[in-house]
Amino acid sequence: MRSPHLVRPRLALLLAAGLTTLVTPAGVAHAATATVPATATPITITSTEQLAPGVTYGSFQVTTPRGVTVGYLLTADLKKNKVSLDLLHPDAVAQRTVVSAMTNEQGAVAGVNGDFFNNSETHAGVTPTYSSSGPEIADGEELKFAVPTAQRFGPGLAPGTSTRDVFGVGVNGKARVDTLSLDGEVRSAKGTIALGGLNQYALPVDGVGLFTADWGTASRVRSTCGTDTSRSDPCSTHTYEVTVRDGVVTAVGPTPGAGAIPADTQVLVGREGGADALDDLAVGDRVQVREKLVSAGNPKLAFAVGGAPILRDGAPLAGLDTKTAAVRSSAGVSPDGRTVYLVALAGRAPASAGFTIAELADLMRSLGADAAVNLDGGGSSTVAVREPGQAAATARNSPSDGTERLVANGIGIFVGKH
Repeated sequence: MRSPHLVRPRLALLLAAGLTTLVTPAGVAHAATATVPATATPITITSTEQLAPGVTYGSFQVTTPRGVTVGYLLTADLKKNKVSLDLLHPDAVAQRTVVSAMTNEQGAVAGVNGDFFNNSETHAGVTPTYSSSGPEIADGEELKFAVPTAQRFGPGLAPGTSTRDVFGVGVNGKARVDTLSLDGEVRSAKGTIALGGLNQYALPVDGVGLFTADWGTASRVRSTCGTDTSRSDPCSTHTYEVTVRDGVVTAVGPTPGAGAIPADTQVLVGREGGADALDDLAVGDRVQVREKLVSAGNPKLAFAVGGAPILRDGAPLAGLDTKTAAVRSSAGVSPDGRTVYLVALAGRAPASAGFTIAELADLMRSLGADAAVNLDGGGSSTVAVREPGQAAATARNSPSDGTERLVANGIGIFVGKH
């Protein structure tokens, strides 16, 4: 990071990236021409630099009733034809790794952590899958869908939002906050079964889920635990699993299994009514499985990561928490969908006063976002950056665990990837 003494040139870089609301360089008075909404959060920019044309990185601080909070901001100008976003992810959905490793392995210039994930378990004998709560789309490939909202990890959601909400980028190159649904079915001569899940750690009650090679080797038992109203409810005792290879049922059984799934194989897991439906299938039956994720908005999404909406049409959502302050991460987008703001707060004292979710929404609005989501926080909050001339990206925000936490996914900024 460059010295914070060269404030004005670096501030100009940040403003060029689209940050047009109130920002105050350390030790410099507010500009007389600044125009700021009355509710904007006063932000002191302490440093910023250009990582690549259209991509900036910097630090800021905000004074809260609990003290000063330090944060880190990445901006990406998607109008630049070589700048894009995509999902940072491990080799499998049910796996985790640190943000800096994902950033380096996938060739991003910078990244932040992503969605909340299944990081702990209360069900006896069941291990965490480490898969995310919400959907994932990477480079146009649909990796997973969302668990029932009651089965997510993380703080409470704003009314009217769910685990199906995502931050993503459409095939037109514009970022947006959207909602995904799963359209899928299992067809055989014995009938049609609706799909209720895709590579997810929890299925809806009475549902059937599809697991593919993208899932990895983790046990599929967790998908039948909890209910649509409580994550801690017991695992279902009424389950069934069907293995399909090249469109033909090759194995059936009453218990979800584990282990790698070959590329030519699909595994169907059912619980309660879904188990009854799968029980009608027999070895040798021909089966056609179809699934796709459908966005509420247009066009279709080429990248998506689960996130909890906190800002819509430039206004914080009703019902956001105003009491619990924590280290947080967020992703936001400008009204035209072309400028993306990725934020991670400092994780360790003395700069870890944190934000409430309501304060986070105000921050993202002040940065210039029209829509934004809350991402996983606490020890998961990480920003990794590879500065010009550096061989590898490293974590910059002193994560609160003392070292980088292994996480399910993240958001990467790429230059020249596509």
